[in-house]
Amino acid sequence: MAKKHQTSKKPANTLQFTVQEKTELLPFLRSVMENRSRNSVKSILTRGQVTVDDHIETKHNYPLKPGQSVSILKNKAAVKKTALVGLSIVYEDEHLIVINKEAGLLSIASQKERKQTAHHQLMEYVRQEDPSNRIFVVHRLDKDTSGVMMFAKSEHMKHKLQNAWKSMVRERSYIALVEGKVEKQEGSIESWLRESKTHLMYSSHTKDDGLHAVTHYKVIQSNQDYSLLEVELETGRKNQIRVHMQDIGHPVIGDKKYGSKGNKIGRLGLHAKVLAFKHPANGKMMRFEADVPKIFYKKSR
Repeated sequence: MAKKHQTSKKPANTLQFTVQEKTELLPFLRSVMENRSRNSVKSILTRGQVTVDDHIETKHNYPLKPGQSVSILKNKAAVKKTALVGLSIVYEDEHLIVINKEAGLLSIASQKERKQTAHHQLMEYVRQEDPSNRIFVVHRLDKDTSGVMMFAKSEHMKHKLQNAWKSMVRERSYIALVEGKVEKQEGSIESWLRESKTHLMYSSHTKDDGLHAVTHYKVIQSNQDYSLLEVELETGRKNQIRVHMQDIGHPVIGDKKYGSKGNKIGRLGLHAKVLAFKHPANGKMMRFEADVPKIFYKKSR
């Protein structure tokens, strides 16, 4: 049985362990939660209560390596309506909520998952104060992308933001960990994005043959295997960064959908680092930044 030790300086409603030797997630959890049945541990996994390093993980056979951190949100905390799983609120006022979303959490409901989403959890959160309160989606992050995301507290604010998104949003930057050494230190990628019948986005280089998409990037650091890029969006199209990185021959790590050959970090190598915008109610400049996962820097040194 693998040896583990519990670390300190963690909220009282969370257990944290450090992996000491190679194993898989379910057996690891069973060994550190010996008083629970197999089904109980599987339920904790399914509910999204387990985080490996900086992402929610639900796969039973997820491979663990020495040095990784495994956090478990206790049941009592998880069943409370106030418990937000896979996200933290970084700013809130009467008009907006800005969150830091972990990789692995859906932004909005899908056919398979209705409740374990950022939108649903925030809806429950605001309804504690008033059952008539609601949350509205302004923009989205892919399930496996982490970072800064904003929601509106009224339909009026949602439309105000969406209708003037290009003029209100002053900075929207991502950090991408991509495969291979990007030789050109900075550049721009332009194409027209289309969606296939299987919901796969792809580039067309024929003008107006799809939605216009422009991505700017700069190399932060790189080695022979990986490059860490700062990516600025001029347009915000579905899967834009992922498609454009594939277009230049350097797919985002862990992105099998768009050409990645492997996944050495156990998640998608994409993080929404900065969101800066003019507040739709008062015009004040707001800027929010989410720390880049350490593994991104470590892999690209």
